[in-house]
Amino acid sequence: MPIAPEYLHLVHPGTTFNAYLYGRASHDPTKKGRSVSTQLHEGRELCDRYGWPIVGVFDKDVDRSASRHRKGERADFEAMLEGIAARKCRIVVAWEASRYYRDLEAYVRLRNVCYEANVLLCYNGTIYDLSKREDRKATAMDALQAEDEAEGIRDRNLRTQRRLAESGRPAGRTPWGYVRRYDPDTGDLLDQVPHPTRAPYVIKMFRRFAAGQTAYRIAAWLNTVPEAATTSGAPWDQKRVVEQLRQPAYAARRKHRGQVVGDAAWKRIVSDQLFDQVQGILDRPDRRTQRDSRVRHQFAHITYCGEHGDELPKLTVVRGGSRPTYQCALLDTAIRAPLFEAYVEQAVIEWLSSPAAAAAFRREGEDVEAEAARLLAERLERQLSEARELAGTVDETTGEPGLSALSLATLERSLTPKIKKAREKVQALTLPVSPVLSSLLGAPDAEKTWAGLLLEQQRDVIRQIVTVRLHHAHVKGAQTIRPGRIALSFIGQAGFRGGSRPDPESAPPQQGGPVSETG
Repeated sequence: MPIAPEYLHLVHPGTTFNAYLYGRASHDPTKKGRSVSTQLHEGRELCDRYGWPIVGVFDKDVDRSASRHRKGERADFEAMLEGIAARKCRIVVAWEASRYYRDLEAYVRLRNVCYEANVLLCYNGTIYDLSKREDRKATAMDALQAEDEAEGIRDRNLRTQRRLAESGRPAGRTPWGYVRRYDPDTGDLLDQVPHPTRAPYVIKMFRRFAAGQTAYRIAAWLNTVPEAATTSGAPWDQKRVVEQLRQPAYAARRKHRGQVVGDAAWKRIVSDQLFDQVQGILDRPDRRTQRDSRVRHQFAHITYCGEHGDELPKLTVVRGGSRPTYQCALLDTAIRAPLFEAYVEQAVIEWLSSPAAAAAFRREGEDVEAEAARLLAERLERQLSEARELAGTVDETTGEPGLSALSLATLERSLTPKIKKAREKVQALTLPVSPVLSSLLGAPDAEKTWAGLLLEQQRDVIRQIVTVRLHHAHVKGAQTIRPGRIALSFIGQAGFRGGSRPDPESAPPQQGGPVSETG
C-alpha cells in the first residue's frame, strides 16, 4: 500500500532517503521556468520536513511535453533515469504523476528502473514502493489517467487550431513583420497587423530576391539594419531568409498542418503576384541552394564538359600564375577564361536582344489564360472577403447577423477550393521570370543592362536561359575557337538542361565561328 511521508521512517527504520527532485513544464513561453520552480519548491519543503537529503535536482525539462506526441526529448528525465539506475538516490520526488510522464511507455521505463534499484517514487505527497503489486497497480492507474488527460488536451487543441484555420484567424508564432493585438480586458487575441517598422523590410526582402539577389546577400543587408533585427536577436542567414520568403502569411494565406487552406483574415504585406513570383524562383530545379564563395567567374560550376557527358562535375576555374583557365574534372578539356567568357557572354547578349528570347518565355494564349485565372482568383477572394465582413455585421432592429455562420461556412467550403485551383493555374501558366531577366528579354539595349548587373545576377540569368558545353579543341594547343568547340543550348532548344519548357523539335545547339585565342 502507498505510504504517507510521516510514516516512512517507521516502515524503513534507520534508512537515509537521499532524494532526487524532478520538475517539468509542457508550456513555458517565457523560458524562465517559473512553473518548474514552483514544483521544486513544494518538493524541497517536503524533503526538509522529513529530513531527506537532496542529492540531485532535475529542472531543465522546461517547455517539454511528456506525451507520446512530444517533438523533443527530455534530457533531464533521461539523466534522472541514469542516476536512479546507478543507485545514487533512494527516493524520487515530483509534484504530481503527470510531471514524470503522460505516456505509458515513459511510466514503464521509470517503474522498471526504480524497481531494479529499490528506489521509492513520491508524488502528490504520497510514496510508492514499486516492488509491491498494489503500488505498481496504483501508479499504473495514475499513469493511464495522465496519458488520457494529455490526449484530451491534444484533441481540444487540434479542434481549436482547425477552427482558427477555417476562419482564417492567426495562431501559433507571430510571423516576423507582423504584430498581434489583444483585448486589453480579456487578453483574447483580436488580430495581427503589419509591424510599422518591420513590414517594409519584408517587402524589400521579396523585391530584392525577385530582382535576382541571393538569400546570402539579402541576409548580409538585413544584418546592417538595426530596425530589421530578428525577434530573437540572432543574426540573419540565408536559411532564415528563405524561410521568410516561403511564408504564405505575408500574402494573407492561412496555413494549417503544412498546407495552405484558404485566405487569412489579416492584411497582406506582399502582393499575390510578387509572392507567387518568388515561389517560382525558389522552386526552380536549377536554383543553387548553397552559396559557393569560391565562384568568381561567370561560368564556373555552370559549364558542362561536352566530351564526358552532363553527369560529371561542371567545369571549374584554376589559376596558372595570373592566367585563369576553365577545365573539366578529368583535366583533358581546358580553355583560357577571358577568351571563353568573352565568347559566351557575347552570344548570350545577342540572344537576349533577339525576338527569340521573349518568345521563349511565352506560350500561345498563355498571357490571356494566366490573366483570366488571376482575375477569377481575385473576384472569388473579394466575394469571400465581403461575405466575412457581412457576417461580422448585425441588424440593429432584429439583432440578426448580416450573414449566418452556417451560410458563411458553406460559402467558404465552396469558394476556397476554387480560389486554390485558380492560383495553381496562374502559377502553372507563368514561368518564374525575374525582373532582371524580364528587362533583358528582347531589349535592344540588353548589352548595357547586362553590364550593370552583379556577377550573381548574371549567373542566375545564364542558368535560366542557356546550357553551355565545352568540347575538345580541333588540335592540341589550338589558338582559335572553331565551330563545335563551344556549344550553347538556349531555352527551347535540344540540349537545354534548365527547369523551363524544352522543345525537342527545336533547332540544334548554337555553335560559334572562329575566334582568335591569345595565349
